[in-house]
Amino acid sequence: MTSDSHAGLPKRPPTLHHTRGAAAPSAIPSQRRAESGLEHFNSAPADAAEATVLACCGSRRWARRVVAHRPYPDLGSLLAACDEAGYDLSPGDVHEVLAGESSTGLPPSAPQAAHTALAAAHAAYESRFGHAFVICLDAYRRDEYLDQVLAGIRSRLSHEPDEERAISAEELRALARSRLVHALADRPETGVAGVVT
Repeated sequence: MTSDSHAGLPKRPPTLHHTRGAAAPSAIPSQRRAESGLEHFNSAPADAAEATVLACCGSRRWARRVVAHRPYPDLGSLLAACDEAGYDLSPGDVHEVLAGESSTGLPPSAPQAAHTALAAAHAAYESRFGHAFVICLDAYRRDEYLDQVLAGIRSRLSHEPDEERAISAEELRALARSRLVHALADRPETGVAGVVT
């Protein structure tokens, strides 16, 4: 169920995994590491900083806007700027981002019934809306992910395309924030060229 990333854009981490919820007990240390990574992000060449944020949200206009406002005094300021730039995404920008997202499967060790249920749900969603299902799972434990994704797909399948695009855009903003915190925290010494999977 994984699609290739949009041509020319860095591959983002899968939607179902790589959210702060996966490491909820260590969210505060992760944020401290991200503050350290922010210093490197602020001083990185523009193209390296843009690659970092593009790996978190595949809108070039969004990435350029976030990078153009460096330096950020703290992580909260960077995340606020990400939100502000995210609210200005046009329908074309949202389409660009969604085209680069992928529907993620489960670990191979998961029961076959879970694989089947998730694959069927993703197929139904993608058939209806023409893009991958996106959801930010920061508020949930890893063992709750499958249930949250299946419930989310079921409830959102009834939406009209315009309504679902607006909800997807909101989820993309939340994912971009989460991915950026991880990007800065995972490799603060390098300024990060993308999210480590």
